[in-house]
Amino acid sequence: MVSLIKSRWDAHFGGILLVCVIAAAATFLSEHYGAPAMLFALLIGMAFHFLYDDQKFTPGLEFSAKTLLRFGVGLLGLRLSIGDVESVGLGAVGAVVGFVMATLACGAVLSFLFGRKLAFGLLAGGSVAICGASAALAITSVLPAKDDREQDTLFVVIGVTALSTIAMIAYPVLFQALGMSDLESGFLIGATIHDVAQVVGAGYSISDEAGVIATFVKMVRVALLPVVIIVVMASFRGAQSQKITLPWFLVMFVALAILTNTGLVPQVITDAIATLSGWCLVIAISALGVKTSLATILRVKPSYGLILVVETLFLLTIAVAFVMGFGF
Repeated sequence: MVSLIKSRWDAHFGGILLVCVIAAAATFLSEHYGAPAMLFALLIGMAFHFLYDDQKFTPGLEFSAKTLLRFGVGLLGLRLSIGDVESVGLGAVGAVVGFVMATLACGAVLSFLFGRKLAFGLLAGGSVAICGASAALAITSVLPAKDDREQDTLFVVIGVTALSTIAMIAYPVLFQALGMSDLESGFLIGATIHDVAQVVGAGYSISDEAGVIATFVKMVRVALLPVVIIVVMASFRGAQSQKITLPWFLVMFVALAILTNTGLVPQVITDAIATLSGWCLVIAISALGVKTSLATILRVKPSYGLILVVETLFLLTIAVAFVMGFGF
């Protein structure tokens, strides 16, 4: 048993060490230059694509890109707080649920209109609707296996990260130009920007009140990740009368969300696990970057990028229309 564990560790060590170093470098650059760590991780990882076919690195890269990313997504459950979600009001929560489902449906429709596969439409729609790169990684793990699935996933991760960064800068200016209050601006930022980090940055750039509300609303969207994953699974397996088995990381996500709201978990542990989750996801993104070449990404059809842009504008439009029509 000991020899088996040692041999497996030796086989995985090189790849895991490589992506940990890339993740650390990406985090350092993010902290010093302000760009998303996941974007840095992707770009640096791509620069090391030539190592992917080396058997010293392949097992560790596969482990990081699959098992580790699922573990990181499962840990996201500890970020959810029922009290935070309730503070924005039931009407607003219901609206956010509607936004998420409408955006997911938009992705499915756009995939049909642009002649793309349903899987890509749901992958793109779910990443825009929920939480950007993290949602993309979670959704792709339950999609049917396909040779270019990781290529699609990486393209979506790059696309939503770039769009989220643009939104972080542009949306606060847009919402203030529209005469939105801090409460309304915070709601819109939380309801429309893809990645959690950019939501926090954009919200607090307006005011502390907007930052708090934006974070709360964003967590409502994150809470819908298990629902969206089940919808995606049913879209491909339900029609074939196959039994839908919940993936272990989804069960973990829900269990930790329930646990963290019992008050039994000390805040210091919650914060530590949230940090661990973030590192797991950055390391997983680094591994995906190493596995994919830039040349492969550039061969992706322009219609894929257009789908992401249209979905982003669709989500923004329905959210602004809701606030202007109903207010707070």
